[in-house]
Amino acid sequence: MDSAEAACDRLCDPATEVSAHYLVAGDGGVTQLVDEAQRAWHAGAGSWAGQGDVNSRSIGIELDNRGTHPFAAPQMAALEWLLRGIMARWRIPPEGVIGHSDMAPGRKADPGPRFDWARLARQGLAGHAAGPAAAPGEITVDAFHAAARDLGFPAEVDTRTLLSATRLRFAPWRSGPLQPADFALHHGLRHGAQPDTAP
Repeated sequence: MDSAEAACDRLCDPATEVSAHYLVAGDGGVTQLVDEAQRAWHAGAGSWAGQGDVNSRSIGIELDNRGTHPFAAPQMAALEWLLRGIMARWRIPPEGVIGHSDMAPGRKADPGPRFDWARLARQGLAGHAAGPAAAPGEITVDAFHAAARDLGFPAEVDTRTLLSATRLRFAPWRSGPLQPADFALHHGLRHGAQPDTAP
């Protein structure tokens, strides 16, 4: 959308069949659109940690950014404030904070390569990349799919799509074929994906 206001109008229009719990504008303004205990229509088709219907087990936050520019400092600060509250209320671990591109590889690409996941991870607000998940002798397509599946990614997609999704999350600057560095994934995502009490 061209603006947060236009996005808000769309998210509030029942005919579009899309909604979110929160919308964070570029200037840091936060608008709550759906009560956290209610289901919003932000995720759509996809899965995480082997479970579908992500809408029913998540709180959706939409950010006003078209993916062509960095996320503004006031917007990131507002997101961090919002995440701290949500994570505390629902006992969501950092590994339970995911992007649309994580749960719907190939279908969704947001929040995109300019989103600063590492900034959130440094504050304990998202999982982070850490250590190789496989020894050099195990760097194969099958091992990569298994490692991604263990994290929670839907690994039934083709390798190129899955590689793109994991890189969007952990290494958006990386390109080329599968390589050992692509196994530097955060091991705890799958096990910490679900909050103790889900909305």
